[in-house]
Amino acid sequence: MELIPTIESILEYGPVCDHCLGRLFGKCSHGLTNRERGHALRITHLIAKNRPYAEEKDVCWICGNLFDATGTWAERIAGALHGLDYATFLVGCRVPPLMAESEELLWSDLGLSSPEPVKAEFNREVGKAVSAITGKAVDFTRPDIVVICDIANESVEVQINPAFIYGRYRKLVRGIPQTRWHCRVCRGSGCERCGFTGKMYQDSVEELIGRPVIAATHAEDAVLHGAGREDIDALMLGSGRPFVLEVVAPRIRSLALSDIEAAINQSAAGSVSVTLDHWSDRHEVETIKTEKAHKKYSILVEVDGAISVDDIRNALRSLSGATIDQRTPQRVSHRRADKVRKRRVIAIECTGEEDGRFFITVVGEAGLYIKELISGDSGRTVPSLAGVLEMPARVVALDVVGVDGVVPERAAGNEA
Repeated sequence: MELIPTIESILEYGPVCDHCLGRLFGKCSHGLTNRERGHALRITHLIAKNRPYAEEKDVCWICGNLFDATGTWAERIAGALHGLDYATFLVGCRVPPLMAESEELLWSDLGLSSPEPVKAEFNREVGKAVSAITGKAVDFTRPDIVVICDIANESVEVQINPAFIYGRYRKLVRGIPQTRWHCRVCRGSGCERCGFTGKMYQDSVEELIGRPVIAATHAEDAVLHGAGREDIDALMLGSGRPFVLEVVAPRIRSLALSDIEAAINQSAAGSVSVTLDHWSDRHEVETIKTEKAHKKYSILVEVDGAISVDDIRNALRSLSGATIDQRTPQRVSHRRADKVRKRRVIAIECTGEEDGRFFITVVGEAGLYIKELISGDSGRTVPSLAGVLEMPARVVALDVVGVDGVVPERAAGNEA
């Protein structure tokens, strides 16, 4: 009965629907919907005041009888989602400022401690109605689709969330970058320098993997997030480099990864091959970008001067296990901050020689510049093979043959 004075004060502001009346006490745990709670409070107030029951027929001054249109909103959303392939969704809304101000006025004036915003009830009730129509589930954490209802304009906006695929790729040819490289002159808009393509290179690992996926999912784009990157002139061999492909706004999701993998490997045959492991999420994008996996390289080195395999092996012993000071290489200084980084050589050895060139394998920390470890980069990398030998040395071929690190832990529910 202690609620009676508060209810009386609320009703003095003007006509209030059962939804809004119940929502003003919405965080009280009674096991009732806001509408049921509001109706019960209204009856309780009438009994306490010994007044006859009569339904509220005037328009609610807070929400304008918004919840009478719950079914209409649900049908509107179901229509907007027709033809899209999704398993989960979430409803959100933009509440008109006057509606939000009206309920906040009551909260403030009456010092209410347990109200629920109209936005929360609208999202919940419309979401339940959409689920009943479509048979799809509401997901509050990683929905496939988010629908934003603009209450003032009576319109809906569909946002298709990206899909993510975790896998490994092998790059089998030299001369293509990992990701799209916009023309330095026009920055992607197209000019004579780039043949009006907007790109420095006509293909990339990202595009070779992404094109078949875009076609299969009817997506807008595909963005590759790799665990590090190899140089344009390097191969990526061994078990491949881990990556997560972000598929932007896919209209089709229910595809078998084995079919997508086959489509990529057929389309990119001879250039790139992939092994797709599981459907992923944005968390794994963050994980794969921050993991500092060791890399293993196979390089072919040329030295200016008469030198033997034993000389090379003796020089490499001083580099194995050493911490290397590397100032940003000249070849990337135009796009990276000029600073000195410390990286460790885990292991390095010479495995043979042919025609005066030496085969060397290197295992290094993430971020170790291998070409500069050999050449010294005019003294910007210390120590280096060239520095130890006191004669010029350079990498003439480089292949990445291993990227360490386990597959990131899969989040529950993100497997196809």
